[in-house]
Amino acid sequence: MHEFAVRVYYEDTDLAGIVYYANYLKFIERGRSEWVRGCGIDQMGLKASQGIVFAVRRVEADYLRPARFGEDLTVTTRADAVTGARITLSQQVLRGTELLFDAKITLACLSEAGAPARLPSAIRTLLNQG
Repeated sequence: MHEFAVRVYYEDTDLAGIVYYANYLKFIERGRSEWVRGCGIDQMGLKASQGIVFAVRRVEADYLRPARFGEDLTVTTRADAVTGARITLSQQVLRGTELLFDAKITLACLSEAGAPARLPSAIRTLLNQG
């Protein structure tokens, strides 16, 4: 499981000092990007060399508790399944051990033109190890 630290800044919050709901999606996007990087994959290099990009196809999200301005959070990312053209992930946002946000994400592998593309086996192996 990959972990990524996030601090809640004023810009992340609403007038009550609570994280605006859409910003959780930004937090987990950063966590996913760092997870892919941590797997040894350069996304820009993958695009340049093989014309492959990842796109979010589905998000299933549960907002459980609010995060607030100034708090330190952790985004966790775990691969549930990596197939020929799809990646399914579980992501969570925690404050310490307290679960604030829980999401299931499906990523599609696409060509630069937006058509479905197969993940190279070497990339699938790296993602499965991450």
